[in-house]
Order: sequence, then C-alpha cells, then structure tokens
Amino acid sequence: MNNQKLSRATIGLPQAVALYIGAVLGSGVLLVPGLAAEIAGPASLIAWGIMTLLVLPMALSMGLLAAKFPNAGGVSHFVSQAFGEKAGVMVGWFFLMSVPIGAPVAAITGAGYLTTAMGLGFGAKLLIASLILFIGVLINLIGMKLAGNIQVVVVTAILAVLILAIAGSFPEMALANFHPFEQYGWISIGKATAILFWCFIGWEAVSHMSEEFIDPEREAVKGVFVAACVVGILYFLTALATVATHSYGSGTSDASLVLVIQHIFGAFGALIAGFTAIFICTATIIAYVGAASRLAYALANKGHAPKLLARVSGRLQTPVGGIGFLAVCFVIVMLLYGSGMVPLTTLIQFPNATFILTYLGGCAAGTRLLRGHPWGASISWLSLVLTIFIFPFVGWAIVYPVVIVLAVLFWFKRQQKEKWKSQSQTIAS
Repeated sequence: MNNQKLSRATIGLPQAVALYIGAVLGSGVLLVPGLAAEIAGPASLIAWGIMTLLVLPMALSMGLLAAKFPNAGGVSHFVSQAFGEKAGVMVGWFFLMSVPIGAPVAAITGAGYLTTAMGLGFGAKLLIASLILFIGVLINLIGMKLAGNIQVVVVTAILAVLILAIAGSFPEMALANFHPFEQYGWISIGKATAILFWCFIGWEAVSHMSEEFIDPEREAVKGVFVAACVVGILYFLTALATVATHSYGSGTSDASLVLVIQHIFGAFGALIAGFTAIFICTATIIAYVGAASRLAYALANKGHAPKLLARVSGRLQTPVGGIGFLAVCFVIVMLLYGSGMVPLTTLIQFPNATFILTYLGGCAAGTRLLRGHPWGASISWLSLVLTIFIFPFVGWAIVYPVVIVLAVLFWFKRQQKEKWKSQSQTIAS
C-alpha cells in the first residue's frame, strides 16, 4: 500500500461552490437549450422547470455523502461503505473511465465554438482542444488550491457572460415565439426532460475532492446547495432566452447560445460566445481531472488499480500517477478523433452510460448511508428512481460499461491468484 498522502485542507466554500458549478455548468449550456426547444418547442420550459426542481435532491444527496464520508474515492467510497468493496471498485472504475473520453469531448465542444466564431479549420480546432486539456492537467498537477482559485475566476467570467446574454436578450423576446406552446404534444416534454439530465451531471465529481475541504460539512452541503440553485436558475433563464428569441431550429439548435448572444452584440457576439465556450469547457475539465486523478489514487492505494496510479508528487502533493494516466488517455482519444476514426457523436455516447451507472451507485448508497439523516435517505430514493428512469436511453453505449466490468473482474481474479500464490509460498516456507 502506498503511504504517500494528498494535500489537505485547501478548499474553502468559495472554491467548493466554483468547483461544483464548473463541474455541472459544462458544455450542456452550449448545446441542450436549443436541442430541447427543437424537441418540445416552448413547452420545453416545463421540462427545464421540472429538472431545475428535481436536480436539488440529486445534488444534496451527493453533498451529504461527501460531508459524512469525505474520501478521495468519492462515489466509489460511498458504494463500498454501503454495498461492499467490490461494488465500490466497480463504480469507481465506471467514473474513472468516463473522464478520459468525457474531458476530450468537452474540450472539442469548446474549441468547436471558438473556431466556428473565428472561421478557423479542423486543425485549429484540434490544437485549441488539446490546449484546453493541457491547461486542465497542468492546473491539477500544481495543486487543488490553485485549481480552486482559478475555478473561482473562470466561473465568475462564465456567470458574467451568461447573465449579460440573458439580460440582453429581454428586448429581443416576443410573446409570439411562445405560440403554439405545446406544438409537438405533451409527450415531447418527457423526451426533452430525458435530454436535460445530461446538463446536471457533475455533482458526483467534486465528492472525490472532499478530503481536501477545510470543513467538509460546510463546504460539501452548503457548497452544493448554493451551486444547485445558481446552476438551475441559469439553465432555466438560458432556455427562456433561447425560446423567447426563437434561437433554435433550422440546423442551429446545437449553437443556440451563439444566436442568443448575436442578438445582443451582432457578429461580434459569435466571438464572445466562442470564448465563453472555452471558459465553460475549461472549468469542467479542471473539475473532472481533479476528481478522476484522486479516484485513481484511491483505487490504486487499495490495490484495485495498478500501483503506478498511486504515485504522489513529493513536492506538490498531487496525484501525478492519476494525472499522468489521464494525460495519456487524452492523447489517445484526441489522436483517434483527429484521424477521423471516431466521430464526436460516437465519443459522446460512451461516457454517458458510465456516468449514469456512477449516479445509480451513489444514489443507491445514499438510501442506506443517509438513513439517520432527517431527509437524506428520501432525497436519495428520489434521485435513484429518476436515474433508473433515464438509464434505458443509453442504448448501445451499454457496451462500454460491460467492457469495464469484464476488465475489473479480470483484475479481481488476477489479484486473487496472486494472493493465493503468496499464501502458498508462505505456508511452504
């Protein structure tokens, strides 16, 4: 077992709030408002209202678990406490293997917005996406104190631009854009709600950094509550601006935020939207690289991953093993995408299945571990039911977590054989 320790007590409430917002307010705000409006029309606002309310119990269940069981293992640790070590390891690997693909997808999304705004080509898109990933890795390599402080600045910039875009869109809003309200039928609201789930993934990520909170009870619970309120309101208002200005449809739904900002700033608005996208995706990657690298450290430290992943920098006290693993994965994914072998639409689907399974494990753990809390178990049950409802929508992407399960089972079998061999040698001697 590795005896090296990660740095402690460097994340205060402002940094915790920023990390939560940065993890959740990702590329979804760039893509989903327009896509949801295309599916359900103005009635998509009902779906946003539903998800804004329901996301709070999901966020709070993760925050309560992080406060009660602060550990670098995050959701993996919660599941281990509730259902045993093997279940926790499996969930841990689900989350860990989501980030090597999910982070490049976020980087490519942000780079795509900026290169489109500047009229640049595919090569520039790859270069900018790689630079975003490099920044996320470098900041986490230096340490969470710096990462948290930078996240505060980045998230502040994001909020300022989104609030400006929302406020500036009011003069462009028209009641005519809300009619007919349910033009695609009420069933379309359910379809839109399923898509909106992806906008609210991220609460589980910061739980992996809970050991480094100055006061876990305060930072985890208050931080997640403040962040959930801010994110929910911003998403809803962004969707309102999209619908009220009719910035969707005709092949433009995946860039609705650009259109909203263009309504205010004209052609220059596209450039503003491009840099906003870079900020948003960089914030997401900083949070997820921090979470996944600490999970890799926790798994390796307990013998559930290669020992190399447990390496910690003696000078910086950061998990260089986990960060190095992610960096190598990022290079591989970017090479596959850059060569044209794997399109972005395919990449996006792989981490979706593993993220949902991570949530299923975390919410299920909450139903057991939070029984003593006045409302902890209840909100965990609600979150679990909602997540189960969403899971069938992953489709063929279920293949990815199945491969992970087989790999982890192989690792368990290998470790068991080594243990038996060691015991046999001890007895023989």
